[in-house]
Amino acid sequence: MKKVLFLICLSMVGIVNYAVSQGLKSPNGNFLLEFSVNQTGEPIYTLKYKGKEVIKPSKMGLELIGDGSKVEFGTEIEVEKNNKDPKSSLYDKFQITGQQTSTFDETWQPVWGEMKNIRNHYNELAVTLTQASTDRSMLIRFRLFDDGLGFRYEFPQQKNLIYFVIKEERTQFAMTGNHTAYWIPGDYDTQEYDYTTSRLSEIRGLIKNAITGNASQTSFSPTGVQTSLQLKTDDGIYINLHEAALLNYSCMHLNLDDKNYIFESWLTPDANGTKGHLQTPCSTPWRTIIVSDDARDILASNITLNLNEPSKIDDTSWIKPVKYVGVWWEMITGKSDWSYTWDFPSVQLGISDYSKAKPHGRHGANNENVKRYIDFAALHGFDAVLVEGWNQGWEDWFGNSKDYVFDFVSPYPDFDVKELNRYAKSKGVKLIMHHETSSSVRNYERHMDKAYRFMVDNGYNAVKTGYVGNILPRGEHHYSQWINNHYQFAIEKAADYKIMVNAHEAVRPTGICRTWPNLIANESARGTEYQAFGGSKPNHVTILPFTRLIGGPMDYTPGIFEMDIDKINPNNHSHVNSTLANQLALYVTMASPLQMAADFPEHYNRFLDAFQFIKDVALDWDDSKYLEAEPGDYITVARKAKGTDKWFVGNTCGEKGFTSKITFDFLDADKQYIATIYADAKDANYKTNPQAYTIRKVIVNKKSKLTQWSAPAGGYAISIIPVTDKAQVKGLKKL
Repeated sequence: MKKVLFLICLSMVGIVNYAVSQGLKSPNGNFLLEFSVNQTGEPIYTLKYKGKEVIKPSKMGLELIGDGSKVEFGTEIEVEKNNKDPKSSLYDKFQITGQQTSTFDETWQPVWGEMKNIRNHYNELAVTLTQASTDRSMLIRFRLFDDGLGFRYEFPQQKNLIYFVIKEERTQFAMTGNHTAYWIPGDYDTQEYDYTTSRLSEIRGLIKNAITGNASQTSFSPTGVQTSLQLKTDDGIYINLHEAALLNYSCMHLNLDDKNYIFESWLTPDANGTKGHLQTPCSTPWRTIIVSDDARDILASNITLNLNEPSKIDDTSWIKPVKYVGVWWEMITGKSDWSYTWDFPSVQLGISDYSKAKPHGRHGANNENVKRYIDFAALHGFDAVLVEGWNQGWEDWFGNSKDYVFDFVSPYPDFDVKELNRYAKSKGVKLIMHHETSSSVRNYERHMDKAYRFMVDNGYNAVKTGYVGNILPRGEHHYSQWINNHYQFAIEKAADYKIMVNAHEAVRPTGICRTWPNLIANESARGTEYQAFGGSKPNHVTILPFTRLIGGPMDYTPGIFEMDIDKINPNNHSHVNSTLANQLALYVTMASPLQMAADFPEHYNRFLDAFQFIKDVALDWDDSKYLEAEPGDYITVARKAKGTDKWFVGNTCGEKGFTSKITFDFLDADKQYIATIYADAKDANYKTNPQAYTIRKVIVNKKSKLTQWSAPAGGYAISIIPVTDKAQVKGLKKL
């Protein structure tokens, strides 16, 4: 249902409005936005929450290269170096020449997600600004929700602003103090960092050690950080800064003035140093500020999704949540390889003859091994099996700046595409395609139609893409406008073939999965693989829901049961910094329609009683209740499986451990349930005893309460099933 409750249009064309404040309240009255243009014509906004200022007066606008109407070929950088043209400014000398206010209220249903119904309710202020000296106009559109603010710049069709090049966006977020921040370093090419928790004033001193090694990375500032950025004030206000609907634009980072505690937007440059090429009419992504005095509200916010357009896919019946296993962790840990042979010093596709090559015996994607995973998936009710390393070219795929690296259709001699898909189909299982591009974007686009057609012809309906290494064309970055457009092109092209996409190393998500729900997950953060690359911080998974997951679900690949990696590969001494119960809880706390049981079948066979939770847990939800939350310390979530009366609860905590205290008041009043609680044992320790867990069954109802201890880097998981027969509860105690 959609309702436009009122619309007020105030025309003030031709009236100069310096220092005149325009106010807007949220529907519940908790937020107050004030917008004005100061004496030099600079747009200024402030934001208050429950009467407290959370964003101090902050400037807005963009700086252009040249006059904003035409840039000669090859002159962008030279123009920038010598730019004294006043027409480069879209940040001052403005007048307010019009405004509109309105209210919007709708309830919509996502194809998949944390809620069956999402309310999209906001008050809007749209302010038209005009530069009299240049006869150019810009509209700033604010949408104020009950949980925060979104705003963007819009550029209507006009004669003096047609094609223009961005030097920098100059949006500010002025903080009210030296807040605590949960941050990763600003970087044009990776988000795969551990989070640092510090005061804003400490970022400069800590950033050097926060920048750890990666296959591709480009930092830009000693105080630059990435969004989604979670903050907390000394008086207990939680602030989250991010963006929504990142389309045809560069990814925004934040650069901190650490003397005045002002963040300013910092866009990812293209290869020539410019930060965006636009053509009117157009608009920027939304800049988002989510605020609450309750951390649970940050996790429950739907601002990012609500600022994206409705689904552009009319028939979404082919888009289904997927629970999968795969030939992956054995390569990540070093037990086996993606490559097939050691015979070739280098590979030239179509010339290198793999039929004559001697296999090195470590290739994971072989017929026998893949069938083993298919059998395991079928036995335990999984939907699919991911297989990496199936295609020719892995012998020299990385680090060579190689353009023609893969063709995405040629299998190794020991991988029979048709036979394996036939075998999988006979077991009621699908295979998931893997397209590692090695960041050769042009090569992927060159082969994309053929690769997607190959998938359709061979029974694949989902693909995991990868962009490891430096981007080709050389000089481009993973998060620049040009490459972001490539990621979007791949999603939309996949939709043409009814293919679901799980993009790794791509730009962090900004809610585009609402518009293109075939984007069922991204990686775009430090995932489980880093537990085999030296480990991640014990509290990592208590921060990700406040940061990375604000934009959309993550393919985090949880479910690791063997924490000592040297038991898998004696040459790899990494340790998974988590208890087994924590790994179970991740399926609830980090909700995603794409969830992997990432460990080996033999490890699950050792702990089949705990593995039962992974088999049972849902992927799609009717409702979600955030019960407890504090970034870096703990998260407890209850979710109701879509179309059922089953609930699942997950708790994860950081290195301090946590005693969780919850009630079951989210349950139906007239029903009894059986709760199966998977928890850390008393002697559980993520370093020395991570596999110590307990399982118990109890009877619960709406009035039940639970006090449950979670070990450091531990947690618990609960499946809650309605009682349908009195015999089910025989011998069970009430909680």
